[in-house]
Amino acid sequence: MCVLCYTTGTEDLYNLDPVAGIKGMLIANKRQENQVKTYITYNKGRDWRLLQAPSSDLEGNDIHCILPFCSLHLQLQMSENPYLSGAITTKSSAPGIIVATGNIGPELSYNNVGMFISSDAGNSWRQIFEEEHNVWFLDKGGALVAVKQPSIPTRNLWISFDEGRQWTQHTFSSVPLFVDGVLVEAGAENQIMTFFGHFSHRSEWQLIKIDYKSIFSRKCTEEDYQTWHLHNQGEPCVMGQKQIYMKRRPGNYCMLGKDYSRILSAESCICRAHDFECDYGYERRGDGNCRPAFWFNPSTVSGSCSHGQNYLNSTGYRKVVLNNCTKGVKEMYTARKQQCPNRPPKGLQLSTRDGKLTAHLGTNVTFVVNLDEGDSLRTNIQLDFGDGTAVSYSNLSWTEEGIKHVYRSAGIFRVTALAENSLGYDSTTLYLHITCPVEHVQLLAPFVVIRNKEVNISAVVLPNQPRTVTYFWWLGNNSEPVISLDGSISHTFSSEGMHSVTVQVAVGSSILQDTRTIAVKEFFKSLLLSFSPNLDEFNPDIPEWRHDVSRVIKKSLLQEQLLVAVFPGVPTAAELFLLPRKNQSETHIIVSALNQNLVEFELKPGVRVIVYNTQLTLAPLVDSSPRHSSSAMLMLLSVVFLGLAVFLIYKFKRKIPWINIYAEVNQEKEQEMIGSVGQDSTPKITLSEFATSKERMEKELDARVKRKSGSTNYEMRKSRYVTLLKSQYLIFFPTGI
Repeated sequence: MCVLCYTTGTEDLYNLDPVAGIKGMLIANKRQENQVKTYITYNKGRDWRLLQAPSSDLEGNDIHCILPFCSLHLQLQMSENPYLSGAITTKSSAPGIIVATGNIGPELSYNNVGMFISSDAGNSWRQIFEEEHNVWFLDKGGALVAVKQPSIPTRNLWISFDEGRQWTQHTFSSVPLFVDGVLVEAGAENQIMTFFGHFSHRSEWQLIKIDYKSIFSRKCTEEDYQTWHLHNQGEPCVMGQKQIYMKRRPGNYCMLGKDYSRILSAESCICRAHDFECDYGYERRGDGNCRPAFWFNPSTVSGSCSHGQNYLNSTGYRKVVLNNCTKGVKEMYTARKQQCPNRPPKGLQLSTRDGKLTAHLGTNVTFVVNLDEGDSLRTNIQLDFGDGTAVSYSNLSWTEEGIKHVYRSAGIFRVTALAENSLGYDSTTLYLHITCPVEHVQLLAPFVVIRNKEVNISAVVLPNQPRTVTYFWWLGNNSEPVISLDGSISHTFSSEGMHSVTVQVAVGSSILQDTRTIAVKEFFKSLLLSFSPNLDEFNPDIPEWRHDVSRVIKKSLLQEQLLVAVFPGVPTAAELFLLPRKNQSETHIIVSALNQNLVEFELKPGVRVIVYNTQLTLAPLVDSSPRHSSSAMLMLLSVVFLGLAVFLIYKFKRKIPWINIYAEVNQEKEQEMIGSVGQDSTPKITLSEFATSKERMEKELDARVKRKSGSTNYEMRKSRYVTLLKSQYLIFFPTGI
């Protein structure tokens, strides 16, 4: 199990194990040049060295192991079983005693392993077993108990009272036991150990309790103790202190009391170079000195450092954590207090509190301003929100909570922050998208266009969304959309026929769509139509009624090669598109009849409506020939007129008197007013005269009175009207409406 693993350059340090009871002392395995070796440190990693191998083996034979080519290497893996000691064991109650599994050689190996012990905190080592054992501390380290690894059944254990120099074998079971773990009872005067395991893989659990209290016949006195000086290869100052410990003399069979104190005294040492490590941003070079790393700029001063204040300028060194040295070279290595310089602002950063570049209309947006360098207390901060509002702060600390602002309109806003003092300035910018959900989209396109001539198509979005809408256009049979940020697009249709145009508008997560059908012809003529005022009295201003009237006009003229589009609103108006072949005589007859106001149809029995060429249009009769070049202007006027009408209907619906559909309270009167729309089988071309101006005015006043008297809801009237049309005049009602 890796306690701590990290990489520094080409070297890997892993399996780091602190030595219990001695602060700053660590043992670690380190990979270097494809070899894993064990190192020890006494100043919390500032300096490392290899472990000196024992001078002799268990039989007393000399071991020739010379540093740095040969050393002692330890296995530092922690035990997965909490009731076994693991590969290395230390206790804070027994400072300086380390028991570990390892090998002697040029690198760490799992061959020829043995058990090793150190009684002086890793300065010297002795071998105690040739095989792996689990070792437990008894009576605060006064006694050591060892049992073989649980993979081998055993009846014996070994105990030592002289820190592993001599071991005595004892039998604790009549039958060999696979030892799965040992429990050491807590308590200063408790010397009970409980072994648990099994005799075979099929046997039940066995518990064996051993009480060693009888071994210690008395409590320890002052004569039973000796002093031990913690040192690092003879150096008495470890972590800036000279520490003296009290230890029981090896071989004394006495029990430690409750008042036993491990540390006898601790005296601070004079600070020296090995008490300091490299500060943040510095690394130790080959000459032993700490130099700035390639990525670190030591001249960088915190943005919170203000002119007139002081800051600590690092010397490249810092005292090792928990080191208690005093005086000496401490002043030379300690960071020096210096005055904050007055510098121009640099590294200005602007962001939103949530890190997003979009927000909903009417919500609070919190901006955060940060400055890497410069006098934050004497630097003026200006923030322009991009909507005509700006704020200014004379102290950057005032903006720590963030600067809040609410946008009242949708769009893309350029937010600019400026930091300025007497020495210079710095600025930064972000672009914030303020969005609002789309409620309505209306596609505006001509009803008929000429093949191979460019036509403008536009979309009206409500509410108005300047610079925040993405438009997706599907034109004709194109499978891929054309994407734009503008609400209009130009397109040329290359083939005749009926072409579908669809637009989708996207604002944030809101997407709406509208579709229109455009007739593409090689040649057509267009003119505006108006009607006798009595038609307005029966105009409910709904799409079904307008489509029905357009079909009636078309059939009354007995012409299939034309289109009629009735505009929304009152007074009722329409546009007639003549789609004949060139030089066809019937076209001239229709135009002539309309110009002479000779076309009429029967709206209901007794109600006849005259269709005539309007006198309000500024565009003459046009076609695609050069001498009729104003067709584009006429179509543009019709599109603008339709767009304005859609906008007014959406914006002021039910507020304009004439937008309400008239109806009588009882059903009979409503059916009488919305009468049958029929026509004769032949064109009705008569010389009927129009009503006088006075009669028209009286009819208009009468119609308005009827509209105001209607109390039925608009949607109910619309539904009843549609039902009536479907039941009586299904042939004229368009599908898909």
